[in-house]
Amino acid sequence: MSQWIGLVMLVGVALGAMATGLPVWGVLISLAAMGAAASVVLDPSSAGVLAALPSRLVGLLESDLLQALPLFVFMGALLNRLPLARILFRAALHPFGGARGATLALGAILGPMNGSVSANAIALTRAIEPALAEHEIAPAESVALLSVASTLGVLVPPSLVLILLGDAMMAAHTIALNATGRAGRIINTQDVFRGAMLPAGLFLAACLLLAFLRREPGRRLPKPTLGEAAVAVITVGFIGGLLVGVALGYFYAVEAAAMGAVGLLVAGLLSRQLDLPRLKAALDDTLSMTGALMALLVAATTFTLVFRVLGSDRLVASWMEAVPGGPLGILGAGLGLIFLAAFVLDAFEIIFVLVPILLPPILMRVEDAQWVAVLTLLVLQTSFLLPPLGYALTMTRAAATRRAALGSVMKALLPFILVQLAVTAAVICWPGLTHGGRSPAPTVAAPSDAEVTRRLREIAPPADLLEIGPPKF
Repeated sequence: MSQWIGLVMLVGVALGAMATGLPVWGVLISLAAMGAAASVVLDPSSAGVLAALPSRLVGLLESDLLQALPLFVFMGALLNRLPLARILFRAALHPFGGARGATLALGAILGPMNGSVSANAIALTRAIEPALAEHEIAPAESVALLSVASTLGVLVPPSLVLILLGDAMMAAHTIALNATGRAGRIINTQDVFRGAMLPAGLFLAACLLLAFLRREPGRRLPKPTLGEAAVAVITVGFIGGLLVGVALGYFYAVEAAAMGAVGLLVAGLLSRQLDLPRLKAALDDTLSMTGALMALLVAATTFTLVFRVLGSDRLVASWMEAVPGGPLGILGAGLGLIFLAAFVLDAFEIIFVLVPILLPPILMRVEDAQWVAVLTLLVLQTSFLLPPLGYALTMTRAAATRRAALGSVMKALLPFILVQLAVTAAVICWPGLTHGGRSPAPTVAAPSDAEVTRRLREIAPPADLLEIGPPKF
């Protein structure tokens, strides 16, 4: 009985977010409170487990990785408040064949710093839509380009989505290895960064090629001034250097976020583009976004604890074990649920709520955690784009000032969706794409008790060396 209460709670998250309009963290806390009360009524001994929630939250907030969140959010707030978006757009017109390519390139640069898909869609639409109108890009194509650009932050490292997914994957992989007894290296955030780089590069290159093929050769493109070109080169070089440094392991995500935030702050002050009102607005945006993320993280942690106390995680795991098709069938079922949830939930909400529930059973059967992490990102990105309910598409259409019929937007989005599906299919067929073209390191089963005993005997010293007494001559 109690296991079904947890499933009702899980369904209630999506329904509550759509029906009430409340923040998802508020829905999670409300449902968790009701689930905890039901758990104590049905099993009074569960109160002892629920009493561990404060220490669990304190331990969660002591994570060094969470220090990167406000720093990355601050970077995104500075990028949105400074006129960098317009400068980068003008500087990218010539290298990328016009406004279409410049929009996608800008999404790849700014998307990882803007946080959630909804925030990225709104920020890019406000900054770039007027420029697209000036370049006579049709409203439907403008919405399609901005939707694709707003999802690039899901896959292109370093981003908040990848940082948080890396942390969630590490916890899920730990649970899976402990449950199965396999011996292997636990995935971390840098593994997710490295795994996403090649698929992200393939998708971005294919999208830029589509935009380049749609260019207008006869149109005169405005050239950036020397100062704008210098700012663009320095900004792109700086962000690219952070990406390469994190991916190669020269510094951690927290250090990259700190360097990026300080670098943008100093650049804004030296160029006199960052005055006191803009700095105050950027700090307000940072506190607002960070507070929302922390509230969501605390609420999701509470929700998943109650979910496990009710035993609903074991019910989900048993259902996934019964899915036909072996490991691939289980992987497909789990990713299918994430795909459906992405129509109503943002990436952060899925990472905090669904990944801790669905990924451990998947990783118990699928050994390549890095491959699973990248497929999760690709599924999220596909769902955010897919009409008519795609989250990024919905947010972009709501923020756009020029209206476009849904049918026209779907037609403009079709080439990008086909590219997305092609990259996803390639990653499914060739998992080595998430390992830089190499085969993943195999995991091995934990040795049995008899095997451990045999190995200890092999390395133990001879019995005569263990005798205690005076030395023999």
